[in-house]
Amino acid sequence: MPSTPPATAAPDPSATTLAVLLIGPAGAGKTSVAKYWADHRRVPTAHISLDDVREWVRSGFADPQSGWNDNSEAQYRLARRTCGFAARNYLANGISCILDDAVFPDRPVVGLGGWKRHVGPGLLPVVLLPGLEIVLERNAERTGNRRLTDEEVARIHGRMAGWYGSGLPIIDNSQLDVPQTAQVLDDVLARSIASPPNW
Repeated sequence: MPSTPPATAAPDPSATTLAVLLIGPAGAGKTSVAKYWADHRRVPTAHISLDDVREWVRSGFADPQSGWNDNSEAQYRLARRTCGFAARNYLANGISCILDDAVFPDRPVVGLGGWKRHVGPGLLPVVLLPGLEIVLERNAERTGNRRLTDEEVARIHGRMAGWYGSGLPIIDNSQLDVPQTAQVLDDVLARSIASPPNW
């Protein structure tokens, strides 16, 4: 009598070298979740924040809050390339990466294609998209140039709704704390590893 093959265990994302792109509006909790996720993995993992890298520019920093222009666009592009280079370098040395950025579905010039070119084809994008009232509350707790006006937060949140129907996994973390969101992220990544997205 033939034996039944053993069931294949679901991949464990915490023990796999990965490159993850966490997408979401200001106040979604991207940075908090990314840091927590990176801190609690079983393999070496780096957190790379686009905003942190952008702010390496001190004199001449093009703050997009002062208006989007050629300088802010150029500094975003440069920061993305720098993050991508760092991620590829970490991955080549067996260190996972999680990057966070507010990628807009309606801005292909600074979109997923650019991240994929910079980091590589194995990049796994996941969208964090809590409700508007939640991102407004979280934004109100921010300081410095990370804090946006309520109008800007609402505009960004509205544009992020374009990710629905995109095929990318979306996590509504409105009612989840950071550890719970990180667990859901692991669950989403396990499914993505088992069946890589076509994006």
